[in-house]
Amino acid sequence: MGRVALDTLASLLDEAFSGESHSLLENLSEVRPEDWDSTPTGGSRSIAAILEHVGWAKWMYENYAFGDATLRGDVPPVWPADGQPRSRDELVPWLRKGHERLAASVRALDDDAELDRERLTNWGELRPTRWIVSAMIGHDSYHAGEINHLRALLQGSDRFPYE
Repeated sequence: MGRVALDTLASLLDEAFSGESHSLLENLSEVRPEDWDSTPTGGSRSIAAILEHVGWAKWMYENYAFGDATLRGDVPPVWPADGQPRSRDELVPWLRKGHERLAASVRALDDDAELDRERLTNWGELRPTRWIVSAMIGHDSYHAGEINHLRALLQGSDRFPYE
């Protein structure tokens, strides 16, 4: 069996995370330092908190689906050692490392047949590998849009350029 679907999903996983347009990391390019921990009126989550969540998911999904399922979501390396939110200088590299681990695990699969193989999730259910990878692609895309919207609200630019 070939790797067409597997390689396509691996490419989409990277594109959603760090591609040139609309990716999670691309949506950080216009985030000002003062936007990092701020919340718009009526909001309760900051851009930093959303990125902590995204990184948390990458580390946990990878460890349970492809690793030894030993990570816990409330201790390092998933949770900050001091229990305090990570700074931007700590958070982005940790997020990248989580993505690199996940992407490497997907790329290490033998062939497309692996996409139908059931794997463990961090909440204890088995799901097909295809579902897990697809969920992580969608997760990055979803939160990229959320970050973009929060940034726009914080910067007073929440409109389309043609309006």
